[in-house]
Amino acid sequence: MSSVKTKIGRRSFIKSSALAGGGLMLSFNWLASCKMTSEEVNNLPKEWFEINGYLKIADNGQVTIMSPNPEGGQNVKTAMPMIVAEELDIDWKDVIVEQAPLNTDLYSRQFIGGSQAIRTSWEGLRMAGASARYMLKSAAAEVWQEPIEEITTELGILHHKSSEKSASFGEMASTAVQISVPEEVQLKEVGDFKIIGTSKKNVDGLKIVTGKPLFGIDTYHEGMLTAMIVHPPAFGMKLKSFDDSVVKKMPGIRAVFSTKVLDDDYTRQHFDTCTFLEVVAIVGDSTWEVMNAKKVISVDWEPFETYTEERQPYRGPQITLTIPSGLENSTGHIAKMTEMVSKKAKVVRKDGNPEKAFRNAARVIERTYTAPFLAHNCMEPMNFFADVKSDSAQLSGPLQKAELTEQAISVRLGIPIDKIDIQLTRLGGGYGRRSYAHWALEAAVISQKMKAPVKLVYSREDDMTGGIYRPAYQVIYKAALDANNNVTAFHINAGGIPESPLYANRFPAGAVDNYLAESWTINTNITIGSFRAPRSNFMASAEQSFLDEIAEAVGKDPIDFRLELLDRAAKNPVGEKNDYDAERYAGVLKLVKEKSNWSDSDTNAKRGVAAYFCHNSYAAQVVDMTWENDQLKIQKVTCAIDCGIVINPDAASNLCEGGIVDGIGNALYGELTFKEGIPRKSNFDDYRMIRMRESPKEIEVHFVKNDINPTGLGEPTFPPVFAALANAMYKATGKRYYNQPFASDMKELI
Repeated sequence: MSSVKTKIGRRSFIKSSALAGGGLMLSFNWLASCKMTSEEVNNLPKEWFEINGYLKIADNGQVTIMSPNPEGGQNVKTAMPMIVAEELDIDWKDVIVEQAPLNTDLYSRQFIGGSQAIRTSWEGLRMAGASARYMLKSAAAEVWQEPIEEITTELGILHHKSSEKSASFGEMASTAVQISVPEEVQLKEVGDFKIIGTSKKNVDGLKIVTGKPLFGIDTYHEGMLTAMIVHPPAFGMKLKSFDDSVVKKMPGIRAVFSTKVLDDDYTRQHFDTCTFLEVVAIVGDSTWEVMNAKKVISVDWEPFETYTEERQPYRGPQITLTIPSGLENSTGHIAKMTEMVSKKAKVVRKDGNPEKAFRNAARVIERTYTAPFLAHNCMEPMNFFADVKSDSAQLSGPLQKAELTEQAISVRLGIPIDKIDIQLTRLGGGYGRRSYAHWALEAAVISQKMKAPVKLVYSREDDMTGGIYRPAYQVIYKAALDANNNVTAFHINAGGIPESPLYANRFPAGAVDNYLAESWTINTNITIGSFRAPRSNFMASAEQSFLDEIAEAVGKDPIDFRLELLDRAAKNPVGEKNDYDAERYAGVLKLVKEKSNWSDSDTNAKRGVAAYFCHNSYAAQVVDMTWENDQLKIQKVTCAIDCGIVINPDAASNLCEGGIVDGIGNALYGELTFKEGIPRKSNFDDYRMIRMRESPKEIEVHFVKNDINPTGLGEPTFPPVFAALANAMYKATGKRYYNQPFASDMKELI
């Protein structure tokens, strides 16, 4: 076992206390006890710094572990308690997992985002379980009058071998509560894990398949009203007036009024993005009645003038954002991006003398890649419940950044945070969309106005046309080759509307002597936000497609070509800011080469490969496609991933499979365009999603086995499959795919 300082005390374990019916309850701060470098801490949002949770041991030996993070399909509600249970040394069948409510006194970093939940909590969760185990052993040593060193645990039972004494954790729990929380504990060696690394069923699985209420849309309270909002039909417009004379006479309608979502003088925090500042609310007795009223209400809109808003980013000083006026068009977006790449951009990184390398090149390969805005399209529409009183508020619903949302609600309602209670429901999809919870603010404001409990529900059209999209991007990749077909320089010029996708320090940075990375942006009034693997979801596609073209141009195998570059980056890296581990990067390529039988010359499959690093993990994929009845079919995707120690293998594989299918669907079909500020698609009849018959017939996931602490998994398998698919399609059709969605450039529907 390894001995570690728990940093447990008032900062980490808030208290240990007896349960009403006997037993031990530990409240612990998961992140305060994590070992992190100062650089890692500085790179984390401030709200990640204190994470609390409960571990309860009842006198019958049953253990309840509260899961503070929202559950949106990433399976943290199972994985996080598994880590605690491992170090506690309890039988998993005796564990009950419960979803914790939002509680900023006990918890922080109660959010989904960045694939960081397990990574940042790993050591703290282990310490929590190990500390409880130590206190139970101490209790047994005290009761039995035996040295603690001679007390062992196994599956929730305490043993003293020589005296043959034994007791369950539950029997010692009431005594253990009197034991001081240790300052140092022994953590298990990885090789001794019994729970971690084994597959456990989703703790919500039975409820999901039997339709039990778990999601926000399931919420019902006696006397609850239903609300919907009407927002402007176009970006660049605002409310002018509305006529509710007809609507008010309709059955079941209680009220119609306009409301501001945020106060004009409010300084927005990072996730307080709100597309439409003033909306019309319709409140009634039922969803059907409100939906019918929404269809007939008369609302007039008008263009707004350019305005500014104050914003406080994660880090750094407050900034002023300018929101431009105008009704934008996708044709204009494309023209502006084309114009921007011809201008001088901001140099973000420069190694060597790339200008000279390109002047002296025997050959230069240059390609341009583009991607449109994307809507998140969560299967569960946006919704939230609010019951706001004069001095308190009870709320519940699906959120990714609950603690930050609570802060905004507190300011908007004028109610102290300690008087606001938010219950976290399971998310029916998130992908970044539920980080920007303007709909929760709307529900709270409407409830406050109505003086009644209200459930706000968005229609599919409300959500898809309401903003917070993946940005539109464009990048130009250039490579210089010498007379011997060696790559002597790379140049990346990347930008977007309204953010750049560039990660200047990622591969192939560090693998060539001469490297130039430039960035640019174009402002817009179309709101954007995090989208699964932000920025990486585009850059991986462009980068890995481009590397495939270079490999072909120099006559090398695509995997071998990448490995040569990574070998240079590992043995003789250029620059000091490369943010990837070249050996781990190469490791997933070697594994996917082996597991996909890449060298099999007998296969009739058309194959494409890609690999990418993001969210602290490494993923490589091979896509196999074949022709069937003049149509392309994805037969198989082989995925290799290095995410450190895998907590729950089946669940981890499921997460990888979901990322792959999601990536293929977005690569082929994802697109949102605009005409005069109006989104051209508003529901699934015109916003094309991947069909089940189009999914890969088989997906194999292989994990690199190592003892590295866990890293991200929810996002890393999403970006590279865009390129692996494009490269396979090239092998099948002889045509390169530079513009997403790929289906718009192909006749052969998959």
